Amino acid sequence: MKIKGVIFDLDGTVVENSYDWLRIREELGTGATSILTYLDSLEGPERSRKWSVLETHEAEQTETSVLRGGVRGLLGLLRERGIAAALVTNNSRKNTDFLLNKFGLAFDCVITRESGLWKPSGAPFLEVLKRLGLEPGDCCVVGDTSFDVLAAIDAGIGVIFLLSGEPEKFAGFPVEVFPDMAFLKEYLESLLAV
Repeated sequence: MKIKGVIFDLDGTVVENSYDWLRIREELGTGATSILTYLDSLEGPERSRKWSVLETHEAEQTETSVLRGGVRGLLGLLRERGIAAALVTNNSRKNTDFLLNKFGLAFDCVITRESGLWKPSGAPFLEVLKRLGLEPGDCCVVGDTSFDVLAAIDAGIGVIFLLSGEPEKFAGFPVEVFPDMAFLKEYLESLLAV
């Protein structure tokens, strides 16, 4: 495969933090619906109040996020090889910009939730492909959750790498799981050498 672009997730992938998504979903009362879809469906004061709850949790996590080890090395490798690096996150533009500035990171394309496109839909990945002039077969996705997998599959991107210490959580998914960014970089280097 000739990789021309890599689409990264932000929280849990490029940066490490400790969101308690189960607790947040319970606090918001989302039921089985994804958080952003649920919040988008609300009206009036309830909508404002619940968005504020999510944004408070996000602000706390953004402040305490740390850069995942190996990110700079992997982004440097992609730059050296002329491979585009994109970032797709369900987080806000404000938090994303804060983290990119804090860690001095740059991506060729950044899609946040303000676009109205969010995972698990493949729409934000398709927008990246459009902006970068790439086909689904030209790209791979690097994430850490099932939302990243579902979005990649929905966009027709078949090469999916997940960072997780619990590979069994993704059994049955068409993914390759790596314990950290260093292992992923080594694997991508071997792919790029072919």
